[in-house]
Amino acid sequence: MTPETSTSTDVAAVTTRLRKLNSKASQLKLDLHDLAEDLPINWENILDLARRTYDAYAEIALLENELRAGAAGGTGKGAGA
Repeated sequence: MTPETSTSTDVAAVTTRLRKLNSKASQLKLDLHDLAEDLPINWENILDLARRTYDAYAEIALLENELRAGAAGGTGKGAGA
């Protein structure tokens, strides 16, 4: 595999991961909103749901930065780095 092919494959993999993660994060955001509207019912779930939502958006930010770095001519890092 040539470096160009490897890079385009990496970008495609990150883009696919980002698309799936955006969908998951959007659902978590809606779930968090619904939970907030129903308070005080299920208040015990706030921290867990908020953490999962935070983690999803934090990973999105990392992947977007990785894509920007790759587009700017950087070598980029693997999604697991």
